Parts: sequence; structure tokens; C-alpha cells
Amino acid sequence: MQAIEILERLVGFPSVVGTPNGEIVAWIRHYLKSHGIAATELPGPEGDRSNLFATIGPVEVPGYILSGHMDVVPAAEAGWSSDPFRLRAEADRLFGRGSTDMKGFLAAVLAAVPALAATRLRRPIHLAFSYDEEAGCHGVPHMIARLPELCARPLGAIIGEPSNMRAIRAHKGKAAARLTVKGRSGHSSRPDQGLNAIHAMTGVLACANVEAARLTHGPFEDVFEPPYSSLQVGTLKGGQAVNIIPDTCEAEFEARAISGVDPAVLLAPLQAAAEALPQLGFEVEWRELSAYPALSLAADAPLARLLGELTGIEPLAAVSYGTEAGLFQRAGIDAIICGPGDIGRAHKPDEFILASELLACQAMVEALARRCTA
Repeated sequence: MQAIEILERLVGFPSVVGTPNGEIVAWIRHYLKSHGIAATELPGPEGDRSNLFATIGPVEVPGYILSGHMDVVPAAEAGWSSDPFRLRAEADRLFGRGSTDMKGFLAAVLAAVPALAATRLRRPIHLAFSYDEEAGCHGVPHMIARLPELCARPLGAIIGEPSNMRAIRAHKGKAAARLTVKGRSGHSSRPDQGLNAIHAMTGVLACANVEAARLTHGPFEDVFEPPYSSLQVGTLKGGQAVNIIPDTCEAEFEARAISGVDPAVLLAPLQAAAEALPQLGFEVEWRELSAYPALSLAADAPLARLLGELTGIEPLAAVSYGTEAGLFQRAGIDAIICGPGDIGRAHKPDEFILASELLACQAMVEALARRCTA
């Protein structure tokens, strides 16, 4: 099958983040099996979605991981010119949810499978396809934990997020959390008989504002824009009417951290402020939504040099968005980002990828296979 045909099949599976993904997993497994490649399905703790791992070549020898996620963001936003889960072609453009982020990479890799299977690889190429990346990289940690039983320690992992086929060496880490404060409702004329949850939340919001300002003073890492860690309040909900004491208030916080900084630690002052509220009679729930570490690969790392040679382009130092790459690096596996498409097209109506970008990615994968024969 050609990459476009495979992409058409993959886009046709509405594998929206947080939903069962059995259909797309089964199709990929069947496709790999048709080329003599056994894939291991790795169910997550949710019970209705799985990671998928396969090896082409000698499993006992260190090789390279090609990593991508099978889930996509929802496509309910207005502005789509056609069914987002039916691939539509206009000249070189291929429209569909996930075409760029990141089923295009999966399609290019799978299109290269026949060539990889026919090559006498001395070093293996592993396919590591994850679930629920769009929820904050929830699926891939379970697969990474299983790697020691699945293969020899890999030499590196290539994460195929859209990068215009230019390798990327670094990104910030991220942590997000939701705080729910519960007080006691009542008529606004008798504030003495209620507990105003919005008022209680303002202390945590003030803490967030102070911490966000503090982070602008460093530490710094010049490869990023901005060159410092950041923190923000992303959502705020509460109240029913102006004359009702609000009994519930909910806020979501996000921190993005430069290399060497744990993003979860950046949220710790906010959590501490929240945990002081029960002393005033409020109930609080602090729930972690997502967390993944930063990626930082040295410019002279063998994996960076390899990707520069495979793509013919010097790797980019850093990007603002996050990926699963930092999780591989934290597990002791060098990681780098390189995939087809442009991140600027992702998470939008009429998301698209170019057919030429699919072919360029497939060529890169096949070039990697040739390196693995030496």
C-alpha cells in the first residue's frame, strides 16, 4: 500500500483522545502481519485502549525506535470543508483530522514497512505507536516501562511529530492540574451563612500570578521562546448568578519548564495554597491532568548527527510545543523529533499534510534502514 492509501485508512478511524482505539490498533496489527511482522498489543490501565509495539530485525541488538501516537484531538469545531474523518485530496494537499498530527508519520512509516522487511537489518527498527498523547502523554509511559522485556536498549527514538522533516533537539516540559474548591451556597444577602468558593479561589489565583511573574526572572535557556519557564491560569469556572453565593469554583493551571526544571514543581506553590483552604471550611480537590519532562539532546549527540545526515538539514535547537520525546530521554533513551507536516496546521479545521511530505518521511525511514544494514 502507498502512504496516501494507508493515511486514508488511518484517518478513517476516529481515534479521538480518551476513547477506545481497538479498531485502529487491530488494523495496524493486521497490516504488519501481512508483511510477516508480529506486533505486541500493550493494553493500558483504562482497559479499552492500547499501545502497539513491533520490531523489524534482530530484537536482541540495540536499534532505533520510530514513535508516534494513534490518537487525535476532537474534530467538532466549525470550519471543516468536509468530513474530518474521511481523507480528502486537493492537488498535493491531503485533508483530514490527524493528517499532520500525526497519522501522516504513521502512514509514512507503515508505507516503508515492505522495504524494511525486505532489508537484512543488522540493527532493528522498532515501531512504537501510543495512545492518548493528546491528553498529556498518558499512554506511552506504560509502553516505555515494558521496553526492557520487548527489546535491547535502543540507541535512540525518533518521535515523528510534525516538524517539516527537520529534526528538533529540545522542547519544554509541561504539567497541568485542575483545582476544584467547594464551599456552601446561599443567598447573597447573607454572606455570613455561606462559603464563597470564588473568593477562596482568588488566593490561589494570586499565587499563580506571583509565581508566573517570578519565573520571568530566570533561570534562562536561550534556545526557547520565551527563554524561561512559564505558568498560567488556563480556565476558570464558577457561580450561577450574581445573587447566589457560589458553592463551587474550578480552575486549571499549566506550567511549562525549561530543561532541568521539573514542571510539576512549578505548580507546587499553588497546590500548597489550595491545601490551606480546608482550614477555612472549604473542600478542595487537586487533580494532575498531565505531566511530561523537557527534552534536551546535545548538538553533538550521535542521534542528532544521524538525523542531520538522514534529512540533509541541521537539526533545530528547540520548539515550544511538547512531545513524548522527553519521556524516552528520562528512561535513558536518546530522543529527537522529526516528522512530516507543519505543527501550525494541527488542531485546526481542514488540517492537512502534503503528499510530498509523506514521501519525504518514507524516504527518511528507508534511509535509516540502509544505515542499519552496515
